[in-house]
Amino acid sequence: MNKTLTLKTSIIFAALLALPLAQAATMSKPDYKAAKTRISADYKADKAACASFSANAKDICIEQAKAKEKVARAELEFGYTAKPADQTKILVTKAETSYAVAKEKCDDKAGNDKDVCVKEAKAVEVKALADAKMGQQIGAAKTDATQAKRDADYKVAAEKCEALAGDAKSACTASAKARYGKN
Repeated sequence: MNKTLTLKTSIIFAALLALPLAQAATMSKPDYKAAKTRISADYKADKAACASFSANAKDICIEQAKAKEKVARAELEFGYTAKPADQTKILVTKAETSYAVAKEKCDDKAGNDKDVCVKEAKAVEVKALADAKMGQQIGAAKTDATQAKRDADYKVAAEKCEALAGDAKSACTASAKARYGKN
């Protein structure tokens, strides 16, 4: 019973993880434009709501509204293109906007407390950016590894073609080139 529950939970979790990618493949240009318009309208409403605040509270509110808009736009872009670079952009945007909001919150403090607050905010940003870069490097390493595998498979196929002669060899070579993306 417990194994069945764990299996069902795992399947549901995997389906939820795949959901954004499935949506990315089905988002049409009009849906994308409508979502962009909605994000802009939400930003304007959030910014207008900040008018009731004063001093640094107002600045924090505006910075939070900007952060929300930037992250939403980055997520929308990834949802539309499903490019790994756009996924990395989400992480970078979240790190940068979190830092901007945290730094603005530090303005309420003074002296060493403010300095420590800013340094802590910067440290969190640097860590988040490093994580984003590491994810990007892992993606590049996967791409490189995939290309290396394709090259190795092509060399094997080309070597098999060497045993043939004439038109059969030409056809085999052309087929191997087409299969493994070689010119």
